[in-house]
Amino acid sequence: MAKTLEKVDVVTVGVGWTGGIIAAECAKAGLKVIGLERGKERSTADFAQVHDEFRYAIRYELMQDLSKETITFRNNRKQEALPMRQMGSFLLGENLGGSGTHWNGHTWRFLPYDFEIKSITDKKYGKNKLSADYLLQDWGITYDELEPYFDKFEKTAGISGDGKNPFQGKRSDKYPTPAMKKTPLLQKFEKATTDLGYSPFMLPSANLSEPYKNPDGEQINACQYCGFCERFGCEYGAKTSAEITVVPTARKTGNFDIRFHANVVEILKEGNKVTGVKYVDRVSGEEFIQPAEVVVLTSYVMNNAKLLMVSKIGEQYDPATGRGTLGKNYCYQILPGATGFFDEQMNVFMGAGSLGMSIDDWNGDNFDHSDVDFIHGASISMTQTGARPIQVNPVPPDTPTWGSDFKKASIHNYTRMLSVGGQGASMPYKENYMSLDSTYKDAYGVPLLQLTYNFTEQDRALHTYLTKKSEEIMKKMGAKIVVPGSPLTDYDIVPYQTTHNTGGTIMGTNPENSVVNTYLQHWDAENLFAVGAGNFAHNGGYNPTGTVGALAYRCAEGIIKYSKNGGSLV
Repeated sequence: MAKTLEKVDVVTVGVGWTGGIIAAECAKAGLKVIGLERGKERSTADFAQVHDEFRYAIRYELMQDLSKETITFRNNRKQEALPMRQMGSFLLGENLGGSGTHWNGHTWRFLPYDFEIKSITDKKYGKNKLSADYLLQDWGITYDELEPYFDKFEKTAGISGDGKNPFQGKRSDKYPTPAMKKTPLLQKFEKATTDLGYSPFMLPSANLSEPYKNPDGEQINACQYCGFCERFGCEYGAKTSAEITVVPTARKTGNFDIRFHANVVEILKEGNKVTGVKYVDRVSGEEFIQPAEVVVLTSYVMNNAKLLMVSKIGEQYDPATGRGTLGKNYCYQILPGATGFFDEQMNVFMGAGSLGMSIDDWNGDNFDHSDVDFIHGASISMTQTGARPIQVNPVPPDTPTWGSDFKKASIHNYTRMLSVGGQGASMPYKENYMSLDSTYKDAYGVPLLQLTYNFTEQDRALHTYLTKKSEEIMKKMGAKIVVPGSPLTDYDIVPYQTTHNTGGTIMGTNPENSVVNTYLQHWDAENLFAVGAGNFAHNGGYNPTGTVGALAYRCAEGIIKYSKNGGSLV
């Protein structure tokens, strides 16, 4: 029998970037907030010995325990979905801070084009640019409407940047801190892309170029360029994350508390409202009911969708009929690129998660798509994130895969290899979606989330086109050997690609084609909100976190308004 706890104003399911933002804003407004985090507490002090590549990058110390909960995967509906038993294509974070602890720190604003992608594409290229199998739709909000919240997130996080991207949306203010150091290899990229007629700029970075105190009074330190960012926490407190910004801000109000090891298994609903959530204490095994005036789903993309599915809130998307919205528009990213081998040595072992330069000339609708078989594009970047020796073994083609010749080539090329890579946009497709698995369950007897996904012809055309552009840049940089990325075949969940999963709880202005409204308020339960990259109607040519943060701040504003007046926010 589950024990019922004292009712609170707001409960968040997960305490990472989105849960922390919701908690901080609501707690500052005087609301009593409880955060339910299924992992454990951690802080900067826990990462004092984080420079252990095997423990964190290979054994995934900071990631979700897949023996307790995972997903199942298949490429199409005719296949049998099987469980993902080890981390692969993407990395699911756990514990306080979530995936925002082990991120690299790239902090982009999606382009104005992204938010009105269908309207702009139809107007410029006609409604038949993509087939009807691509479920393209506008987000229901414009870049200009979201801009104040982008600005707020960047100031909370202290983002470093130069603001020199000529294709970016209009900004109300400059970045809070200057861009990171422009290293020799980034200067090489800058010269090559400039000579090709492009417009390079420094990446917007949550690895800060200088110490910074944010508007809430939280201190963020300066990056040490140690090269241990993605898959690692930051022992210097220099990579902005929820546990050094919004979480302490929320706690200082006295209106916020976190319950750790609390695994939410169901959202409780009566009529057109939810009443709270049921969770299991992962240590004791006890069940609890946490009543709340407002429930906010702030866990990762997959878990937000799964909780709605198991709680039977919303209509599951059916690719056979096109009915339903829950689980619809799952998108990933396409990764064109090229590798180059050089004669001169470079200090690639030093770096930071967001130390890099990029061009946007081939992103969004920044170039004419009339004569290509795809829409959108990719940001193309060169980063210097720190080449760690276990994961990085670069050798030219035709090098033996073992033995003394391999060892010599590996040692020689470790400091002589560079990569140019793109983050390609992913368009929603009718056969790419999330649902509940009918066979496999998690440790608590709840069905696993099932992912059905494969690359599309749109993806392949984009990848081929932008791989050639990446190859041209690498040649211009002077590489003696250039190796273009392999052509796209079927999506494979085994090798790591990117933790930029989107969709499933998409936002919009119409309950017929979206799960939540533009304040991320659920259409079927007015006091339920779902926040994260799951709200994206498609995936863009950037990392999602900056846009997720902006949406979370706007959602928090809506929750505070709802707590006073109730009803639909739109």
